[in-house]
Amino acid sequence: MKFSDFPKAVIKENVDWSVREITNVIKRYGPRESGNENCLAAQKHIKKEMDTFCDETGFEEYKMNPKAFLHFTKTVSLLTFIAINVCMLLTFLNVFTNVGSYDFFVPQIIVGAIVICSLLIAGLQLTLYKPFCDIFYKKKDAHNFYAKRLPRGEIKKRIVICGHIDAAYEWRHTRYSTKKIHLMFPLMALTIGSLIISAIIAIICFIAGFVDMGAFGDFMTNYSYFFHCITAFAMVTLFFYVDFKTIAPGANDNLTGTYAAVSALRMLDMAGVELENTEVVALITDGEEAGLKGTKAWAKAHKDEYANSDVKTAVLCVDTLADEGFLNVYAKDMNSLVKNDKEFSELVLEAGKEAGNEDMKIASIFMGASDAAAFSQAGIAATSLAAMDPSPAYYYHNTRDNYDILNPEMIEKGYSTVISAILKFDEE
Repeated sequence: MKFSDFPKAVIKENVDWSVREITNVIKRYGPRESGNENCLAAQKHIKKEMDTFCDETGFEEYKMNPKAFLHFTKTVSLLTFIAINVCMLLTFLNVFTNVGSYDFFVPQIIVGAIVICSLLIAGLQLTLYKPFCDIFYKKKDAHNFYAKRLPRGEIKKRIVICGHIDAAYEWRHTRYSTKKIHLMFPLMALTIGSLIISAIIAIICFIAGFVDMGAFGDFMTNYSYFFHCITAFAMVTLFFYVDFKTIAPGANDNLTGTYAAVSALRMLDMAGVELENTEVVALITDGEEAGLKGTKAWAKAHKDEYANSDVKTAVLCVDTLADEGFLNVYAKDMNSLVKNDKEFSELVLEAGKEAGNEDMKIASIFMGASDAAAFSQAGIAATSLAAMDPSPAYYYHNTRDNYDILNPEMIEKGYSTVISAILKFDEE
């Protein structure tokens, strides 16, 4: 079946149903911190619905800690702030007098070492999504939920529609932004920029302790430590960056993606579409907001099935269907460092345009990551579909992301693209 033959009334009905269901999930199950009982309860709620039109449903358990991904922001900011201020105080108390080439020689080494370690940890955690800090946190049980719709004949292809059920801790940088004034990038630029410059200054001053660098060396050794004070101020903004006591409702990010996966199978059932050789899977992961933990666990467990079998498999991760003019396919992921599958990305783009979304394009996730990155890193063909203002959106990771700002028009465009991609994948 081509998308042009698919009943549009079924898509509209599922959009309306999803809006009601998203509202119900938020009201009924409350904050969905990664790995908590509310996520599992919401997944069980979805399972009860999907049992009525799917051939198989189930859960897979894995271990994770929700705070391990971002809690380092508290630690590194506090350590850097204390190091700068304590070293400065001890220097003016003459504790470091005649120790090293000049009074600030030892403080530069201490601050430089801590700043460089902070940058390395931030790079591993936020840039590369490496779980460096996980070893310091006790793990808990979390769950991924799946549902399958089998084809009439032999399974020769498989398309997985993926969305994550968990919601993010509130980011104060976006909570106190508005639609016109964005604090996120300026404050993060201050934080990261000051750390980098402090590291460079500390290294130069260390070298100046052994090598005559002339007037430049004298200037750096005499005055550069004051720049570390700017870094100390920037650490205050980093310390208060994440509010671990407040969980965003996650209506758009990412119950819209969750119900895109649910509705994909529901729409096929309502339209009476039975594919000949393509299995369709809805995957509802937990732990995306904790560093793609759920998807990484699923990709590891299913790599042979998805990447090394005769069944051609592709994963379409849907994350946030909200903002007009930003519905795109993301072929570069994880801060643009991971390439999603080019062929499948182009297929989804063509499918979206066939569904009437002519302004769609191939784009890059230049800050953060989607679940597709974890699949791509595991060698599984995947791409991401999203419609979110990268400014970022005023509701991103804060309590404004509630059911009262859902955009049914964008949800419909997303659902149309998903069902068109399934039919196109099956056809090709």
